[in-house]
Amino acid sequence: MPRQVDHDSRRRRIAQAVFELISERGMEGATLRDAAARAGVSMGAVQRCFATKEEMVAFVMEHMNRRITERVQARISGSAEPGSALTMLEQTLAGIVPLDGPSTAETRVWLAFTAQAAVDPGLAAVQREQYAGLAGLLALLIRTAQDAGHVRPDLDPEREADALITLTDGLNVQLLVGRHTADSARAELSRRIDALRAG
Repeated sequence: MPRQVDHDSRRRRIAQAVFELISERGMEGATLRDAAARAGVSMGAVQRCFATKEEMVAFVMEHMNRRITERVQARISGSAEPGSALTMLEQTLAGIVPLDGPSTAETRVWLAFTAQAAVDPGLAAVQREQYAGLAGLLALLIRTAQDAGHVRPDLDPEREADALITLTDGLNVQLLVGRHTADSARAELSRRIDALRAG
């Protein structure tokens, strides 16, 4: 058992190192050698933890999603109405838009993966799966908020979920290139949420 825990811990350490390198340098700058050095392990250790580069990239994406999920859950717990589906929806959207340092790093990594996915069908499939999961979550929150009378009943949850993903993707790019600020992005998210509210 201790060996398994050590293996899992090492995989997470390598994933964090790759994440940091991609955030700082892009995909091209995240070499296995540099990842090994940053994680404080040998190249052999990296190869034992991940059979292929594709497996490593998929694990880094899972690692990043865990970070985002933990941050969103903390935001929901600290909100005025943590049990409200509308609060969960708002905080989920705020959690995937780069409004602070950690989320900016995650967005840089996600967009680096997206650029690579344009030429890598395997990575594109992983991203489609993650988008599908996000769309399902947003649609569920919208539907639950409709049932509670907080969101307009005439809206189609799946269509609105897709529109929200499109909005956050656009804000992510525009924040990174400086066309939006954190404050203007928050205002845009608030306007979009307000348009969903009932009454």
